[in-house]
Amino acid sequence: MDFNLIQEYLSNSDSQKRMKAITELRNYETDIVVPLLKEKINDKEFLVRSFVAMGLGKKRNAESFAALLQMMKLDRDPNVRAEAANSLSLFGTVSIPHLVLMFEQDDHWLVRRSILAALAELDCPQELLEVCICGLHGEDQTVREACIDCLVRFANTSKQEEALAQLLALVTDQWWRTRMRVARALAKFNTPQAQEALNQLKQDEDHRVVGAVLESLI
Repeated sequence: MDFNLIQEYLSNSDSQKRMKAITELRNYETDIVVPLLKEKINDKEFLVRSFVAMGLGKKRNAESFAALLQMMKLDRDPNVRAEAANSLSLFGTVSIPHLVLMFEQDDHWLVRRSILAALAELDCPQELLEVCICGLHGEDQTVREACIDCLVRFANTSKQEEALAQLLALVTDQWWRTRMRVARALAKFNTPQAQEALNQLKQDEDHRVVGAVLESLI
């Protein structure tokens, strides 16, 4: 698309045209694109702002990093905050402390799931363990389950003992879905404590939990 047309579309009242323009900016240089994207970080449509966040993640410099931080912290829509967090992670290790802090401050499940997935792709076992523990103490069940799944990554590593302690504490959790997830996770830990917990879960009152244990033994 011609650059003049892109600029015209960015100012168009039709959000579809604004998104089209943002998508087309991928073909231009970072120094040209980032200032234009920054002008749209407060667009009235959350989908447009989500496209802006995606675009900033692909055109990485100090200016786009700062803009993504602002969007991740301040945008009113969790979809946009989650997209900004994902794009921020593309900057690598420099993004890690910001993502951890955001996980602690923003308890929306979508934002937390996005940050958890992003950190799992970065080489930061200590920070990943920290957010997993934080998420396990939160109220959202989907985040807790994602954290349980993530703890499996620490099996047979230097952080196995810490991760296992978190899982063992959930063996008697009130939610069957949590206990089922824990059963599947514990099967990846080759320790006496994990085996003892699995034997306990094999006697669980919920057949779905029992099924998860039996499935892990196959």
